Amino acid sequence: MKTSHFEEFSTAAKTMGYDECLVREWAPSLVIDTHTHPFDVTALVVRGEFKLTVGEVQTTYKAGQPFALARNIPHAEHYGAEGATVWVARAN
Repeated sequence: MKTSHFEEFSTAAKTMGYDECLVREWAPSLVIDTHTHPFDVTALVVRGEFKLTVGEVQTTYKAGQPFALARNIPHAEHYGAEGATVWVARAN
């Protein structure tokens, strides 16, 4: 899902069945060790970058790139030197 305004992102996400949308600001070089979430996520990186590690696969997402993650999937997050802003939609 690629949009230029948070309101568009939120409207599109809710149409797809996501019930909560928020803006997350992540600190520079922040590392969050392996964890899970009790909700499905679709998101759009709008500033900075981060690396998402699922199993042995690490993917880098930069501003303008969307990603999704199903609930209860173990993953780790590593935010870039500038931190990141991510629009997140959750299906609880």
